[in-house]
Amino acid sequence: MTGNMLEIELKVRVSDLEKVRMRLTSSNAQPEGEVRERDVYFNAPHRDFGETDEALRLRYHDGSSTLTYKGPKLGEYRLKARTELNCGIESGDAMEGVLEALGFVQVAEVRKIREYFHYKGALVSLDRVDKLGSFVEIEVTGTGGEEDPSAKIGALAKELGVDGPPILESYLELLLSIP
Repeated sequence: MTGNMLEIELKVRVSDLEKVRMRLTSSNAQPEGEVRERDVYFNAPHRDFGETDEALRLRYHDGSSTLTYKGPKLGEYRLKARTELNCGIESGDAMEGVLEALGFVQVAEVRKIREYFHYKGALVSLDRVDKLGSFVEIEVTGTGGEEDPSAKIGALAKELGVDGPPILESYLELLLSIP
């Protein structure tokens, strides 16, 4: 995914990813495969992203790299929603060097194994995150004007047996909150 979009997602901690995987498979969800992702987060020299609720992430995945800016969370949805800008990067190592030369500082690294499925217009991720555990994310994207994304995500979660309190924090925030 590249470009400017609004990302609306439900993230739930789960004890058994296999149950969700079986429901996806039996519901003819389209598997996209499993990838290892390493996300390196940076803070800006001119403002603290922790205070402004923004994120700058360099993601390494399947031999490629993507630079992502995430804007502050938007309050108009019951789930986590924020503007997301993505750009494919030819060399993640070179981009890290550019960011560091400009004064950006590495904050943390999140490592996960993520299994993607396309299901009824949503992207469903089964995540095993180092130091944090197992999660399911159900994400829809858009620019507004579509059906209520929160209701759509809620219906899909129910179909897949994904229940539990929505986690509004990012994996970065969850990782940084570990004592």
